[in-house]
Amino acid sequence: MRGIETTDKAKLRRRVFEEIARLAYTGGGPEKLDELPYKIIPGEIGTYRENIFIERAIVGERLRAAMGMGFRPLSEHTLLSDGIEESMIAEKYYEPPLINVIRFACHACPDKRVFVTNGCQGCLEHPCTEVCPKDAIHIVDGHSLIDDSKCIRCGRCADACPYHAIIRQERPCVAACGVGAIGKDEYNRASIDPRKCVACGQCLVSCPFAAIVDKGQIYQTIQAIKSETPVYAIVAPAIAGQYGPKLTQTRMRSAFKALGFKDVAEVAVGADLCTIEESGHFLREVPEHMPFMGTSCCPAWSMMAKKLFPDYAETISMALTPMVLTARLLKKHHPECKIAFIGPCLSKKQEASRGSVKSFVDFTLTFEEVAGMFDAKEIDFEQLPEDEPLNEASSDGRGFAASGGVAQAVVNYIKKVDPDREVGVVQADGLAECKKMMMIATKSKKYNGCLLEGMACPGGCIAGAGTLKPVVQSRTNLKKSMDEANFKQAAETTYAHWIPSLQNLEHDFEEMEKLGPEE
Repeated sequence: MRGIETTDKAKLRRRVFEEIARLAYTGGGPEKLDELPYKIIPGEIGTYRENIFIERAIVGERLRAAMGMGFRPLSEHTLLSDGIEESMIAEKYYEPPLINVIRFACHACPDKRVFVTNGCQGCLEHPCTEVCPKDAIHIVDGHSLIDDSKCIRCGRCADACPYHAIIRQERPCVAACGVGAIGKDEYNRASIDPRKCVACGQCLVSCPFAAIVDKGQIYQTIQAIKSETPVYAIVAPAIAGQYGPKLTQTRMRSAFKALGFKDVAEVAVGADLCTIEESGHFLREVPEHMPFMGTSCCPAWSMMAKKLFPDYAETISMALTPMVLTARLLKKHHPECKIAFIGPCLSKKQEASRGSVKSFVDFTLTFEEVAGMFDAKEIDFEQLPEDEPLNEASSDGRGFAASGGVAQAVVNYIKKVDPDREVGVVQADGLAECKKMMMIATKSKKYNGCLLEGMACPGGCIAGAGTLKPVVQSRTNLKKSMDEANFKQAAETTYAHWIPSLQNLEHDFEEMEKLGPEE
């Protein structure tokens, strides 16, 4: 469960990230990877499951995923380190798909199931039997019993039971997936359809058996850090409070420099630039050229909207995401550098793998993965020197991290440049709700003239799959960060004039690539 760092699942993930980071920092050949499952799961008795051999095998696949590698085939003998040489370089990106299921870690949970618990009181009224449309439930030995061969899983009996003794169960990963991407294989184990998946990561967060994993670039990022090329970290606004109260704003630079980064910048600066772009797009296009406009900053929501509603793909703003805008800004100043985005989101990894983004964002890590890097380096935040705080973005830009924040920033900017313009806002978080929002927008004229904000994660980026803290706590920390900002709105920041320059930056880089490295 997200935000509970003491659970076995959270500890296991964190330990895997730590060991991969330590391997990258200290060096060592492929054989070192083969030793790590025994280091992470020592002894002879299983820690998390009854079978220590299965535990080590699962840890092995998690290690490969953290290296950006695919899983080993179950039907033939292979070493854990097979193929690792190709991933031990900074230029290596993960092998698709980004998110996958470790099959022998999956519990093969039942699909939709309705059953009677021990809470049944055998009441005289037995409304459960009365409401069942298929005569699938009867009283046996004084208690309700469901005949699975007749049950259609409608749940009417569960709704009718006055003791709530009948429950409906569903695979947690299926329930969490808002795009119907989770299916099952011939052994009833979960499987992910990459054609439907938009990499929101909610299935990964929801799986209680830690069977779903994403691939990473921890090792590759550290390899780049150890090279001659300067690597800059750009941190998403949801970072507020993720590493606890000891990592203050005045120690943020020192912390990331201790990991080896050249410097750090806040992606909220890019959020301010995105605000200006989306505001201009809305003012130009709605309602004259398109009925409504969807925000662009959440790639999972944007991808879902374009996949499921292709006829309305153009209604999603063409504005670049805050991650890309921040990276472009940095590379305009430091064209030779590499950029590592650090945030709460798995879909950002997928976004960064696109050809149009790769030139600007070289590595994408989650807060959880970077926590493993801090652990590997044994960094004590309290012992770090204080440095210049990150404070170039507006409060509105930092507010992108929570549901409603993107739309509010755009509305505030529009009110600044066109006070008479009324902007209707519709907001949804969680992909199931985002899908409903788009269905209403496309099937009726109810949302015409509106700005539609979609967030794949319930609560926004502060609830992303790569976060460390509970959503409620993260929301409080974000509010504090917003209150500490030097600027209120995007228009007030020192970077507001950069938009025209950044729009031409892709052309600049294309021209640079044509010249070649020697010129």
